[in-house]
Amino acid sequence: MSPVLPTIPWKDIISHNKKEDCWLVIHGQVWNLTEFVNQHPGGATIILKYAGKDATKTFSAIHPKDITDTVPQSYLKGVIDPKEVPPVQEEEKTASEAPTELSDVTVDEVLNTYDFELVAQTKCTVQAWAYLNSGGDDEITLRDNTAAFQRIWLRPRVLRDVSIVDTSTLLLGVATRMPLYVSATALGKLYHPRGEMELSEGCAMTNTIYMLPTLGSCTLDEMTSVRQKDQTQWFQLYVNGDRSVTKKVIEKVEKLGVQAIFVTVDSPQFGNRERDQRLKANVVATIQKETGKTTDQNQGISKSLSTFIDPGLNWKDVPWLMSIAKTPIFLKGIQTGEDAILAARSGVRGIVLSNHGGRNADTCRSGIEILEEVMDTLHRENIDLSNFDIYVDGGIRRGSDIFKAIALGAKAVGIGKPAVYALCAFGKEGVERLILRLQEEFMRTMQLCGCSKISDIKREMIITKDLSNHGYPHQTGLYRNYIPATTIKSKL
Repeated sequence: MSPVLPTIPWKDIISHNKKEDCWLVIHGQVWNLTEFVNQHPGGATIILKYAGKDATKTFSAIHPKDITDTVPQSYLKGVIDPKEVPPVQEEEKTASEAPTELSDVTVDEVLNTYDFELVAQTKCTVQAWAYLNSGGDDEITLRDNTAAFQRIWLRPRVLRDVSIVDTSTLLLGVATRMPLYVSATALGKLYHPRGEMELSEGCAMTNTIYMLPTLGSCTLDEMTSVRQKDQTQWFQLYVNGDRSVTKKVIEKVEKLGVQAIFVTVDSPQFGNRERDQRLKANVVATIQKETGKTTDQNQGISKSLSTFIDPGLNWKDVPWLMSIAKTPIFLKGIQTGEDAILAARSGVRGIVLSNHGGRNADTCRSGIEILEEVMDTLHRENIDLSNFDIYVDGGIRRGSDIFKAIALGAKAVGIGKPAVYALCAFGKEGVERLILRLQEEFMRTMQLCGCSKISDIKREMIITKDLSNHGYPHQTGLYRNYIPATTIKSKL
């Protein structure tokens, strides 16, 4: 039987607000983290910011509830009185300087992914926005992920019966609304109080597969607890340096009912995300001088999350992963034809062509550009694709982008940031609206190109001669500021 914890009044808590005497409130519990301040992987600054205050909102955005189990329970001092009114705390600034009229926008007024991005920026903290939108180094790859789709041209066929259009397809034997899934993104509670649970529910509303992240704000139990009847969830896996931990994670997610595991293979080291780092560096410089320590405290959210990922992961580990998993294994982050061949011959169920959202090595090619090379290589090597699926992610913003990927040979595409924008803007209703709008755009593109079903989408319906021409538009960056004329823009 757990001991009864004492109730601590707020007037006592707020007095413990120094580095040498640091108490925080998290989920109604009072923690003395004085001894933990300099051990915190994310740096001391974020803890000291909430010394003597309620850190629940910020804590929940980054950590699942059960992470406190890893902290010595002797740090737990008591609980707050739920009937006592807590002191008013300063609100975090949002990332947007947009007019307040955007707060009046309804989900029905949003017409595309760019609109969701505008609204989300008004509801997101500066730090969370920087983490979500940061790319590697000069962010050339980040920008080009979207621009690459604009270098592919359509070759519509006419005089075909498209009075009825079916966008549905099968992914690993599961019927889905269209060849699209929501890919894993970290720290969902930075953008919505219910984080990944809300995102999963939004996917369920549209019969869309959701990929659970390793670095979610919610626990695996929470994310799977909201799975609806007949809903499919996949799982994205970072391999831990301690292989026994990875084995336990795989066993747990399979027990919880996930139907495929996507092993991230493009991140032996996270990229140099300076936009994320810069905000953090401005906050922690003073603390670094005080402690005299050189740590990763100024490296932003990304660095603080990546310390457990094994840089030694290699092709010899793939058979081991397949031996302990009962569900299909995919390799997420393939970027060349050569590695696609190795993956196909290793026996995995498929691959995801991805450059990690442009967040790792800068000047890598976009997923859609990688796709053309991979398909050519696989066909040249006579690889049987009947049981080897190719997915692609990165830069999908329009239904026409989905069409182009399918025409080039992808089985499906994944979206990450657009889903988070929708989540941040309107919760699960936003996620539902986003997916339905993408389906409308995809269906319209199919009709205009003469396709009534997925199998009608052919390679000859697109032109890719400009796909490898990177002279435009990333050098000007003009498309980064392009927002289509919509109802939402009229509010600016």
